[in-house]
Amino acid sequence: MKLEVSIDLNLKTKEVTKETKDACINGLRDVTVDILAGAVRDSPRRTGNNRRSLDMQVSGLRSGEFVDPSKIESAVFSTSGYGGYLETGAGKREARPYIKPNVDKEFTASNVSSKIKRYMT
Repeated sequence: MKLEVSIDLNLKTKEVTKETKDACINGLRDVTVDILAGAVRDSPRRTGNNRRSLDMQVSGLRSGEFVDPSKIESAVFSTSGYGGYLETGAGKREARPYIKPNVDKEFTASNVSSKIKRYMT
């Protein structure tokens, strides 16, 4: 008696890896957009300059000095020149955080995973 078995595997690991990475980047983008929107809303406003200077970057979507394109990461930042001082305080001025509270609110495991799941096919 002779038994022959043939198994063909088509794992498509490259395709799955690309889809997973794309879903992670897009989910992270959605979370970062929510963080940015909250930071703009909560930014201390005297002239509105800092609020207008807030921006974001997400690796894989736009290159820039704040994110490493070889990693999946994002950044929310101010280009006003004093946004960091507002966030952390300086000298006798008290901190008036507007980015960190939104990171704490939006960047949770359940929120990030739900946004990534939307892009998984």
